[in-house]
Amino acid sequence: MPRSYVSDCEGFHRRDFLKIGAGGLFGLTLPQLLRLEAQATPEDKRKRRANAVIMLWLGGGPSHQDMWDLKPDAPEGIRSLFKPIPTKVSGVQISEHLPKTAQVADKISIIRSLYHTIPSHGPASVFMTTGNKPTPALDYPSMGSLTAKLVKTEKGIPPYVSFGDLRGDRGGVAGYLGTAYNPFIVEGGGKGGFRVRGIQLPGGFTLAELEKRDRLFRGFDETFRSLDKSADLVEGLDTFHQQALEILRSDKTKKAFDLEREPAALRERYGSTPFGQGVLAARRLVESGVRFVTISLGGWDTHAQNFDRLSKRLLPSLDQTLSALVEDLHARGLLDSTLVYCAGEFGRTPKINKTAGRDHWARSMAVVLAGGGIQRGYVHGSTDAQGMAPATEPCTPDDVCATIFHCLGIDPHTELTTSTGRPIQLFREGRVIEKLLA
Repeated sequence: MPRSYVSDCEGFHRRDFLKIGAGGLFGLTLPQLLRLEAQATPEDKRKRRANAVIMLWLGGGPSHQDMWDLKPDAPEGIRSLFKPIPTKVSGVQISEHLPKTAQVADKISIIRSLYHTIPSHGPASVFMTTGNKPTPALDYPSMGSLTAKLVKTEKGIPPYVSFGDLRGDRGGVAGYLGTAYNPFIVEGGGKGGFRVRGIQLPGGFTLAELEKRDRLFRGFDETFRSLDKSADLVEGLDTFHQQALEILRSDKTKKAFDLEREPAALRERYGSTPFGQGVLAARRLVESGVRFVTISLGGWDTHAQNFDRLSKRLLPSLDQTLSALVEDLHARGLLDSTLVYCAGEFGRTPKINKTAGRDHWARSMAVVLAGGGIQRGYVHGSTDAQGMAPATEPCTPDDVCATIFHCLGIDPHTELTTSTGRPIQLFREGRVIEKLLA
């Protein structure tokens, strides 16, 4: 197994990405949310532009100046070895190794002026996926966990699903309060198909037998709950457990993972890799009512042989799958209501190092957004002549997260409370990027 799939240069495992903020710390019970939604006026409900988010996570830090923001006039040692190619948007060019994405550029937005100040994998991933700068005083929930908390999902449908290459124990299972808002973890994706942790029965074990055992355990739990010092955590686990039972009773999720229902040509269009098939499953999950899906493609920590690794493996895989997703959503009339977000934790240095690689660089980076209320065929901001820093329209990860939640119909400055009663805004410093909105 290549090292890039196990951990990056700091030993930050892909499973750690699934742990980051996966637990929701914040208040608002489901009955409260349902009452608020019932009280919402038609005007309030129309504010929601996106019903779901599909996040393609490029773990390790993708080299933006070799993908979305090439600098062909920069000096040797800085400019990419790749050539820029035209796209379907006049005047917009991207890497020659993203030709299929170039053909759907009229349906996406590229943010070229994103930046932050954290060049370390773990904390940068926290910032990018939670919309809050990491602090030892508080573990912030991921956007997926917040979406599971704040956006109503039909009974029997998991609100938040993460595809990941899980290794070791506790991968994707957050130890925070609010366990009920952890993602349902999907494993596999190869010839053996997908396995959803917690919502699949072992062979020979029936749902009726599970429900009988569940009633027995609940009897014991209720007897001892008052003595349990971590009752809040237990209640969160109970909620997650009950949700898993409801999903088992429904066949909607099971059908979503049955990719054989899709034409062979479409499955091939997405790519035969676990990443490609995972993204196709993500589209089917969104169709079934899932609100937030994350799929990871690791290996972007290219300190050495950056151009070789990008051109031979990473960019062809991303190009095929991202373009297929955008085309497929558009063809089905789902792009307007589904927001696609493609990002990593930071960019890479403008200067090429001695091993033909690029190192960590958070001062400038690029991400892609599509659908769900986002402008089409738009490039937001620019960087200086060598891609060192934003030159126009600078924005930060919390601004992007605030914009995504605005599209979900949620005020990004909504104030919730922790279990101890502490008031917290969703994104305390984030501002909606108005120019990105359709």
